[in-house]
Amino acid sequence: MATLIIVESPAKAQTIKGFLGRSYTVKASLGHVRDLPRSKLGIDLENNFEPRYITIRGKGPVLQELRTAAKKADRILLATDPDREGEAIAWHLAAALGIREENCRIDFHEITKSQVQQSVKEPRPIAQSLVDAQQARRVLDRLVGYQLSPLLWAKVKPGLSAGRVQSVAVKLIVDRERAIEAFVPEEYWSITALLHTAEQEEFEAKLVSKAGKKIELANEAAARQVEEDVKDAEWVIARVKTSKRTRNPAAPFTTSTMQQEAARKLGFSAKKTMRIAQQLYEGLSLGKEGTHGLITYMRTDATRVSPEAVAEARDYINETHGAAYLPKKPRQYASKKGSQQAHEAIRPTSVQRTPAEIKQFLSRDQFRLYKLIWDRFVASQMSSALFDATSVDVQANDYIFRATGSRLKFPGFLKLYQEGTDESSLQNELEDRLLPALEAQEAVDLRKLDLQQHFTQPPPRFSEASLVKTLEEEGIGRPSTYAPIIDTILGRGYVYLEEKRFRPTELGAIVVDLLAESFPKLLDVGFTATLEGQLDQIEEGELSWQTVIHDFYGPFAEELEKAHEELERIAVEDEVSDVICGKCGRNMVYKNGRFGRFLACPGYPECKNTKPILDEIGVDCAICKREGRADGKLVRRRSRRGRFFYGCSNYPECTFTSWQRPVEEVCPHCGNHLAVRKEGSPPVCVNKECPGGEG
Repeated sequence: MATLIIVESPAKAQTIKGFLGRSYTVKASLGHVRDLPRSKLGIDLENNFEPRYITIRGKGPVLQELRTAAKKADRILLATDPDREGEAIAWHLAAALGIREENCRIDFHEITKSQVQQSVKEPRPIAQSLVDAQQARRVLDRLVGYQLSPLLWAKVKPGLSAGRVQSVAVKLIVDRERAIEAFVPEEYWSITALLHTAEQEEFEAKLVSKAGKKIELANEAAARQVEEDVKDAEWVIARVKTSKRTRNPAAPFTTSTMQQEAARKLGFSAKKTMRIAQQLYEGLSLGKEGTHGLITYMRTDATRVSPEAVAEARDYINETHGAAYLPKKPRQYASKKGSQQAHEAIRPTSVQRTPAEIKQFLSRDQFRLYKLIWDRFVASQMSSALFDATSVDVQANDYIFRATGSRLKFPGFLKLYQEGTDESSLQNELEDRLLPALEAQEAVDLRKLDLQQHFTQPPPRFSEASLVKTLEEEGIGRPSTYAPIIDTILGRGYVYLEEKRFRPTELGAIVVDLLAESFPKLLDVGFTATLEGQLDQIEEGELSWQTVIHDFYGPFAEELEKAHEELERIAVEDEVSDVICGKCGRNMVYKNGRFGRFLACPGYPECKNTKPILDEIGVDCAICKREGRADGKLVRRRSRRGRFFYGCSNYPECTFTSWQRPVEEVCPHCGNHLAVRKEGSPPVCVNKECPGGEG
């Protein structure tokens, strides 16, 4: 029996072909084939919000090829991705191709030979509840986007657009920036005592309390008073407490945690992470072994793992690391409420396919992401890390100074994998910090008292990792939407990245304020999360999608009409710089693009001159000095791909560049700049051909 299988991508089709016999034909739809029209709303507001779908421009030849193949087939199976979007694509394909078979849908949660061959034997009906959930999101987003955008054109400037979920993400960034601007630093002081035992063993202890109460030092006078009070004090060990601590491994990846960790450890954007993960899922050639899908489906919020995969991981751990690294029982991880329990966590399709063994077949980025996924999954089934922890209280008059130490006793999962963090505290905690052998009532001597001034810090700007984490925690969007949300708000010029942190543009702040004034619910995080919950209820068959749209649209339409009538037009003026355009003599203005701020001529389109904003780093260019150009300064620039690098302000006369931050010192061998490759490490020569170079 001739069978036609339709998937979304050619890469996926190629992998699946290798697992099936000659009676199977595999074709790709190249994503959606039908959608709402781009030129108009495409939703019948008078007929229960019925969508009006059309064939996507350019997809006619694809559909014709699929129809021709369908006529030759005895059976048609739709193997689009196993989520709402994939279900909707299958539904549209069925409608476009006139497929009337009830059981025409199959799922591949991993693209392996066994899964593919099993799935073709178990077709099921298209799940209408998943289709309805996707339709509800599509209609909601179309109603908001296509009706808010004309409002922004009329009240701000032409060409603007707004999205339901994206606008909330921009508001998070704007609110954080305003919290930073409004932040007033508060002074505080810390005191650290450098102590030593009778055997001259040194250790540090920090001031924590006075007379049994936590102490806070608001200014220098308070710190000096402590210094005076303990000047002639006897220092005695008041308490020694030892304990054993365990640290358990993190769960295998979900979409969100994979994006966060790839941002922290690999420097990947959410979009790049998902693109590479898609390649790993759809399949790559492994030489003589053939083409295989390397990871399970990468859009998931579940942490469930199949018993077979757990057993394979445990066997590998036992054989490779030994029984000590294997817990007595397999680890299970609780998924959050509402997660897709039909899905698994993101894991390798085979633990036996180690990163080292297949590295030669992968690109550098494919290998790095695969290794991250593989390490995380295997570590999730390993033993806990064990620490010996010690806490020592040292008394000086009424004051208590505390010293803490820890020692890694057994690495457990840390032998393979350590979870990343936006802060440095975890790394510090895992480092061995040994204290001398101390006993209660033992006398110690003060060697030095270190008084330090500090100021409280504002909340940090969002990185890609912390923004994705916040979106997930607040219930904004779902696994498949995090990367598109970030890509959209960057592309619209409402935010930009600076030092890998999000900052809002003036335009972004204006749009957020306008929308928040007229559509308070739409910009409310809680309301957006409630809508996401309703989409989940539609998927579960508990709500009608038309009911959800109706309940949303009534109040929204009233607010929209009122906003058109009452909102005043907002003039957005470009900020003028003191930089003169070299082509026409005008003062250039600041603009915001996808990769941050830049200078542009206000005479556009007659004059299209642009310049990067040069960020001097306080280092004179050694190359310019050597060649008699004394005014060269090293500046930070941004490449076309958005990555920072360092160069000379005299470019193009001076072509010095470095990916690492140069320092003032020059190489004694060749006279080029030394540069810091990693903070805390000694500088090296930027010249790879130099004996003292980084190469």
